[in-house]
Amino acid sequence: MTLRKWFYLFWTTLLIGALGALITGLLLQVNDQEFSWLGGSALGFNIVNMLLGGATISVLSQMGFFAYLIIRFIAMGIVRSKWIWDTLQVILVVVSIVDLVILRHTEQSSAWASYLALPLIMLILALAAAMLKVKLTNRNGFIPTLFFMTAVTAIEAVPALRLDSAASTLFMMVPLLACNAWQILILSKVLNTNKEPL
Repeated sequence: MTLRKWFYLFWTTLLIGALGALITGLLLQVNDQEFSWLGGSALGFNIVNMLLGGATISVLSQMGFFAYLIIRFIAMGIVRSKWIWDTLQVILVVVSIVDLVILRHTEQSSAWASYLALPLIMLILALAAAMLKVKLTNRNGFIPTLFFMTAVTAIEAVPALRLDSAASTLFMMVPLLACNAWQILILSKVLNTNKEPL
């Protein structure tokens, strides 16, 4: 990957994150007049902070993406069996989906459905992105894309999940999922290859 290609990936992901956060934040603010980003009440203040928040989320997404690429490279050097590595990724996808429900569910609350919504939406979006990745490259891209869109996204979303606030979770997850999907889907085009580079 050249510096020019990395700049393209960086700035487009930053733009997607900022716009995703702005749209999500404005929709949250329209539906809930009490919602404000960082406690500000002026609309202009909130718009600027939403854009900056989305840009920060996109940088977090990019760090997770490149960390996954490095870990995958190292793991493939150690494991040397694609089947074992893919099986491990599928197991971690299941664990991450289950953990998003179990770890967030508290003893006092019995509403499992509210805790099932986020993991199911993430899984549906991950499956859609994985199927699109297979169309763009080949079938070897399915499991890495599924893993990245679920397990890595779940790790990146920990700051919002710890707040246990639906608005905070939504504000972070929309741009995060958009950035992650963009990066994983555009990678083969940026690298000018029809093969799955992951």
